Amino acid sequence: MSETGKETLRIRDMTIDDFPEVFHIGEEVFTAESFQSLYRTWDEFEITTLFNSDTELCLVAEAGGKILGFILGTTVTKHNSPWKYGYLVWLGVRKDIQQGGVGSGLFKEIKHRMKEQGVRMMIIDTSADNLPAVRFFEKQGFGDVQEHVYMSLNLTRKSRKKPVKKA
Repeated sequence: MSETGKETLRIRDMTIDDFPEVFHIGEEVFTAESFQSLYRTWDEFEITTLFNSDTELCLVAEAGGKILGFILGTTVTKHNSPWKYGYLVWLGVRKDIQQGGVGSGLFKEIKHRMKEQGVRMMIIDTSADNLPAVRFFEKQGFGDVQEHVYMSLNLTRKSRKKPVKKA
């Protein structure tokens, strides 16, 4: 356990009663302005879906009875693969206390739980331009940074594509 201010940081299983506060922290952290290319949407269904499928990988960090952050993960077993993968889906820490050890404490606990479940490789994804997240995960031991190409198509605009001429 680490200290945040004067209170001891405690990592524990998330409960249904934590949903509103976890959702609020996620709304504060995962904004459309900050993450314009975010391909997943932060909403209440993200929390409930992960909680219902992988309860033991949904954790909160609290100190003094106040939730400071959360981490939500899942495991994936690919067909024809002997490996079990851990996927860290969301990690959020209150903006006013980021870089205070809360994220590291949450990560350490979910990593431990995934190892106990037989996970051989953990995967995360973040935007290449989200340098604080990239640095955070590199400090946690992640490597082999791969950049992905994400493309978008605005379906509300009329297409400018010219019709194909037939011979």
